[in-house]
Amino acid sequence: MTMKQFTISTQIICLFLCGLCFCQQTNDERYTYKQGDYNGIGKWYLGREIAYVMGYQGIKWLERPEREAEENVSTLLSNMDIQTTDIIADIGAGSGYHVFKMAPLAANGKVYAVDIQPEMLKAITSNNIYKKLNNIKTILGDEKSVNLPENSIDKILMVDVYHEFNYPFEMIMSIKKALKPNGKIYLIEYRGEDETVPIKKVHKMSEAQAVKEMKAAGFKLDENIDNLPWQHCLVFSKS
Repeated sequence: MTMKQFTISTQIICLFLCGLCFCQQTNDERYTYKQGDYNGIGKWYLGREIAYVMGYQGIKWLERPEREAEENVSTLLSNMDIQTTDIIADIGAGSGYHVFKMAPLAANGKVYAVDIQPEMLKAITSNNIYKKLNNIKTILGDEKSVNLPENSIDKILMVDVYHEFNYPFEMIMSIKKALKPNGKIYLIEYRGEDETVPIKKVHKMSEAQAVKEMKAAGFKLDENIDNLPWQHCLVFSKS
């Protein structure tokens, strides 16, 4: 190798390493770390502390008999205007509470049940309702990806789960990739502005905070359908 070739090779390597450092620095600077709420993980995104993920041990709470009265899930599904051919993904599907209600409405489509806990997905596939339906597919996601096919989803549902994402920006970018160009996100979160909602503060989100975070990933708020007892029903599309 000549001195000139060596110099050029060295410059290329330096540029490559600088690029890696920049990407790492950008990623690190997206999140901050400091002590906060007892129920938070000490990691913050755009001024909001991320909450601990509810483990599969909380399945009984997800399936509580009073959930319909507290959350008016029937109205939520009506808000989604589910068509029979819709391809829907429930991110953080848990034990399938919403999945099993959506699947019959999208009878000629498909419902992806996405969760990062294998125990949750097992609860879905072990349910007798699952065995009677043929349009539900379980997907094991991870902290940074929903692992869904690109440009395949009409509607994304996230019920009280987004605030628990350890990497919210990366997750929404993964969702963005999976959504069709005219796809919609239905972000359901307990209203952070309402102190009467009996949920811990770190497990709530205000409309303003949700809009800020979704905007950072290239989404715009189409509508806040304000007809649920305790939760926002925020509808987002690609901006």
